[in-house]
Amino acid sequence: MSVSPRVLFWILPAVALLILLPFMAPNFYTYTLALIFVVGLLTMSLNLAIGYAGLYQLHHGVFYGLGAYTVALLLVKTSLPTWVGFLAGPLVAAVLSLLMGLLCIRLSKLYFGMLQISLGSLVWAIALKWYSFTGGDNGIHGIPLPEILSSLHTAYYFILTIMVLCVLAIYVIVKSPLGATLQAIRDNPARSEAIGVNVKNHQLIGLVMAGFFAGIAGVLFVVLEGSVFPDLMFWTLSLEILIMCLLGGMFTFLGPLLGTAIIVTLRTFVGAYTEYWTMIMGLVLMMLIFFLPQGVLGYLEQRWKARRDSLLKEES
Repeated sequence: MSVSPRVLFWILPAVALLILLPFMAPNFYTYTLALIFVVGLLTMSLNLAIGYAGLYQLHHGVFYGLGAYTVALLLVKTSLPTWVGFLAGPLVAAVLSLLMGLLCIRLSKLYFGMLQISLGSLVWAIALKWYSFTGGDNGIHGIPLPEILSSLHTAYYFILTIMVLCVLAIYVIVKSPLGATLQAIRDNPARSEAIGVNVKNHQLIGLVMAGFFAGIAGVLFVVLEGSVFPDLMFWTLSLEILIMCLLGGMFTFLGPLLGTAIIVTLRTFVGAYTEYWTMIMGLVLMMLIFFLPQGVLGYLEQRWKARRDSLLKEES
């Protein structure tokens, strides 16, 4: 597949900037960008379920938190190698996604989302109250990580590499026949079932994949922060990442990543001046609903297609 010179003109400088940033900018900006990568992968995993599969995944943060807790507990309470914990995090998150999916998949739309919120809140309550195992509301701190990941710069490059690989994997999934089937189910599940598609099985596959990538994001959070806490599984985080998807463009591929960058930047810099930054996020959501219902990237893609069509008509 060839890449146009115009695309390379934008991609190559961006890649070079991401690689050189830790050497040019203060650690604060490096940390903020790494956090955008972690949460951006989480929002893209949510978009895989809600944007492409059409499922009301309203408590996606529970898989993020479970992935983080899995690797944290394995590294703190056992002597297993680090890579075992890194692999176990997304796998355990995928298993939970499968189990919750088997219970929720019989319902549709908001009923699916409401049951998922209930089950996810149960997992959050276990993490919050089981002090002897999870540390309760104190969380788990001082998680031992390999020496190579002990500095912010090496953690940044590790997170960047894994995030890019996961984004490429999600892109392959979306463009595959499985991705096309999930989008067909999203648009018209009854017609998809009528032509022989097993709707429930495909939706379960979509849920498991979304949970798996959310678990990877949880592992990357541990690499960045070196700690975990129950708020990672609280429903407000799931609401926040849903807003990020909506802001960037839920039916676009990179929209959730753009929405993440906007919200994390707002929270970081506006939060330094006022503790009421959530009110600003609420205002952003209101303006989004009224003026950009398709999201920022969705709006830009719409304008680009309209401009391209007008140019084609002029040429013809």
